[in-house]
Amino acid sequence: MDTAVEPASSDASRQRKYFGTDGIRGTVGKPPITADFMLKLGWAAGRVLARRQKTRVIIGKDTRISGYMFEAALEAGFSAAGVDVMLLGPMPTPGIAYMTQTFRADAGVVISASHNPFQDNGIKFFSAAGTKLGDAIEFEIEQELTQPLVTVDSEHLGKAVRIDDAAARYIEFCKSTVPGRFTLHGLKVVLDCANGATYHIAPSVFRELGATVTVIGASPDGLNINRNVGSTHTVALRAKVIETGADIGIAFDGDGDRVILIDAKGREVDGDDILYLIGSDRHRRGVLGGGVVGTVMSNLGLAQAFERQGIPFERAKVGDRYVIERLDALGWQLGGESSGHIVCGHVQTTGDGIVAALQVLAIMMREARSLEALLAGYEKAPQTLVNVRIGADADRGALLEDAGVVETLRAVEAELGSDGRVLLRPSGTEPLIRVMVEAHPRFDVERLAGRIAASIERCVQD
Repeated sequence: MDTAVEPASSDASRQRKYFGTDGIRGTVGKPPITADFMLKLGWAAGRVLARRQKTRVIIGKDTRISGYMFEAALEAGFSAAGVDVMLLGPMPTPGIAYMTQTFRADAGVVISASHNPFQDNGIKFFSAAGTKLGDAIEFEIEQELTQPLVTVDSEHLGKAVRIDDAAARYIEFCKSTVPGRFTLHGLKVVLDCANGATYHIAPSVFRELGATVTVIGASPDGLNINRNVGSTHTVALRAKVIETGADIGIAFDGDGDRVILIDAKGREVDGDDILYLIGSDRHRRGVLGGGVVGTVMSNLGLAQAFERQGIPFERAKVGDRYVIERLDALGWQLGGESSGHIVCGHVQTTGDGIVAALQVLAIMMREARSLEALLAGYEKAPQTLVNVRIGADADRGALLEDAGVVETLRAVEAELGSDGRVLLRPSGTEPLIRVMVEAHPRFDVERLAGRIAASIERCVQD
């Protein structure tokens, strides 16, 4: 029996008031996701960056209506701190990481709440190298937030410019991550852009590479991002793949750093499956560059499949930043999460849905095999995930240590013996406790996860 209770936060996170595992996120209009806070955040981040040198930042966003408001507020804050701003408009999160490097900016700012509904929004920062800011810098920004906002002298105010060709630049980058003579000619693809930041990027990438492309979820109106479309809602995409007789369906989330695939029979292919395909292929060709990093949520079947091939596999905490940190520490290139964050470090610095999808399509074309054929023989252990909603101010650590919860957890341990795995994990972005149970097929993992979830719910109600 492998049981894990992931701590509510790291030591650095306990010191930070606003930053979670993936930046700052919440409901628009409720602190800290307000216009006045974003003004102060831009100023505070600008002050921290400007201590190092006269600097400039890149700002991009997804398609949420609140993005206009927060873009303006951040721009004003950075300018007040004496920092120049380059505005990209709607752009996938990995595109902002790429553009931060391209323009030699000192930081990139993403206005997005990823897969959340339009009522939410958030802020993520990238370093000059296109990687997530470290905990220490985020803590430094939070310390600056406690200081009064003081505007630099007028001659030192930051300037703002808009980059009109940002989309075209990123499209060309995505195409450059596959071999120069690579073509998707003859392949039928359905794209689901989640009414988000990939809506004006992904269709061009796949069409220009020669695919026959059908698109859904590419009509953003500021309110419909992730609504019944995208990587967390694949029903519409699965239906469209079957209807059009497509070879593959590709679903992105609202900010384009996640991807979920659909095979020709309408079956979902998640991040673990994508890691298996890319990792196995790169291992066979001798270009893997070490091993693969997953997370504590990665399926046991994935770990076993890599073990059979002699591919080293390690688990990081949930969160693409922790996957990347582990990759850097090991000197490896490939990692990701079952949710569809896939880091292809040989071509990109962060999780990139379009790039990851292209890696899989390249395998399909090179091997002349369908997605389902490539996955034949690969089996995952049955796994279920239950999200238990808790109060925004609930003590997550206390919930996980509650006597009733611990007693139920021990009972599930006894039932599974050595044939399963349980993980209790507080969400880093939402008021949720995630309960994951994974076990041999003879166990009813949904029932077992439900028992644990019910014990947490009783504790919340008490």
